[in-house]
Amino acid sequence: MNTLVKHPFSTVLWNRIFRYILPGIQRNMLWVIGFIFLCTCNKANQNVYDDVDVSDVMSRELPRNPQELKILGIGNSYTEDAMLLLPNLLDSAHIYNVTLGMLTLGGAALDTHLANYLRDSHVYTFEVTKENHWEPVSTSYTISDAINYSDWDIIILQQVSKWSGQIKTYQPYLDQLIRRLSDHCSNGNVVLGWHMTWAYASNYTNGDFKSYGYNQGNMYSQIVESTQAMQAKTGIQVIIPSGTAIQNLRNTPLNDSMDLTRDGTHITLGVGRYTLACTWFQTLIPPTLGVDLAGNRCREQIGIPVTDNNYTICQQAAIQACNNKFEVSQQ
Repeated sequence: MNTLVKHPFSTVLWNRIFRYILPGIQRNMLWVIGFIFLCTCNKANQNVYDDVDVSDVMSRELPRNPQELKILGIGNSYTEDAMLLLPNLLDSAHIYNVTLGMLTLGGAALDTHLANYLRDSHVYTFEVTKENHWEPVSTSYTISDAINYSDWDIIILQQVSKWSGQIKTYQPYLDQLIRRLSDHCSNGNVVLGWHMTWAYASNYTNGDFKSYGYNQGNMYSQIVESTQAMQAKTGIQVIIPSGTAIQNLRNTPLNDSMDLTRDGTHITLGVGRYTLACTWFQTLIPPTLGVDLAGNRCREQIGIPVTDNNYTICQQAAIQACNNKFEVSQQ
């Protein structure tokens, strides 16, 4: 006859702890330790590019007379406004060896681009040119996808318009983007450039304009100062002075009640986008392919039309901006 042995309560409790509870705690601790390790590694990976020296990247020169020239713009709707008519100018100049890429996300700032790069976020619209016509590639592209699409010769960045005149918003994001883009591009000599955006219309009342005192002149001046400070910090030599080109155009009879914008911020169709495309052309094409903008016969019939009577005004606004990037001309 078996005798039931009664164990003290404390013995039963410790048996249960060692048999059931401790193994569960150990498993959970392993999960916690693993999670902390992964987070630490990810943080370390992000910090690799903190306070990077980008001087070696910015010492690179634009390619001279390449068999094919490949230019990628990364930005938002301001990059789209600037690049949209660039293929038309190339076509009119009988230039057929340039491939353009345009990677955009509405309202994206430098910090947004960096965060999306780190997360490999599929949030960008990507288009490329074939035979000087834009063709859609994807509406859910990543920055890595775009970088890997081609061995880009030139990559152009920009800050979101509302922060373009606030240099404190540029770093550390810009330095980290420069290093990552340079390291990840298959072209080891890729050149990084900067798209300097334009000031808002004088009668714009949105809160984004408040930090500039609702004053177009103040906003333009702060964009210039921020661009110059950015250039001194990074060494970026390729500056596309779109903001100065638009201010130049606003000093001509082509200016209108909206200061050549569609909504107070985005540039008007026709002469506005045409002038931006001229500025990109004049900055990038003569140094690389030896073809000047002057006399280009490209025209545009939507918005404020580009005609035989006014195209030279637009071209001169762009050319003068490229000659004096940070100074408005009086036409």
